[in-house]
Amino acid sequence: MEIVISDKLKSAAPDYFMVLVEADVTNSVTSDSLWQEIEDYSAYLRENLELSQVNKRPGIVATRNAYKACGKDPNRYRPSSEALCRRIVRGMELYKIDTLVDLVNLLSMKSGYSVSGFDRDKIAGDTLTIGVGEEGEPFEGIGRGPLNIAGMPVYRDAVGGIGTPTSDNERTKIDLNTTHAVICIHIYGLDMPVEEVISLTERLLTQYAAARNITVRAVK
Repeated sequence: MEIVISDKLKSAAPDYFMVLVEADVTNSVTSDSLWQEIEDYSAYLRENLELSQVNKRPGIVATRNAYKACGKDPNRYRPSSEALCRRIVRGMELYKIDTLVDLVNLLSMKSGYSVSGFDRDKIAGDTLTIGVGEEGEPFEGIGRGPLNIAGMPVYRDAVGGIGTPTSDNERTKIDLNTTHAVICIHIYGLDMPVEEVISLTERLLTQYAAARNITVRAVK
């Protein structure tokens, strides 16, 4: 898959790069062992992070700054990494979805980066363009309905937007029938070291989704 980063996004977020992971996978109902890992890390966050500190994590700060530079208020449209951590620190449980979605959420919480997970077979074409949302651009957020993505970083295929740091699109979402996953780790500023986040992604995919033919590359 080719990745193109638009000049508009480069100007707003000059440090942005993506780690792109593709793999053949077997999705399933979330196992007890994966959910235990999620619960263990949730407990760690609650013990070590105050609510007021969540948006001070370096990866979250950088993503919020990118929102501001693109023209979006990150307090109204929080990056997914921030929203997940806030939910946990406030004492709320995460929703259990399926193996791939839940491990993407764990990856986002641990790394501090917003992470998109897509079904490759639902992506139109072979190119993802990383840009900025336009006024009136249609986008159906997963579980959110129509989402105003104007002034928000957006990831587009040949049809239109499929992901943002806040929410991915219903059209390309992962489900239990997904056999080819695309995971995009969006790094606007460093938090977890890149090699560590790659290693974590590969472990989670292999351990819980029987991943095969894993390919990883960083795109700037």
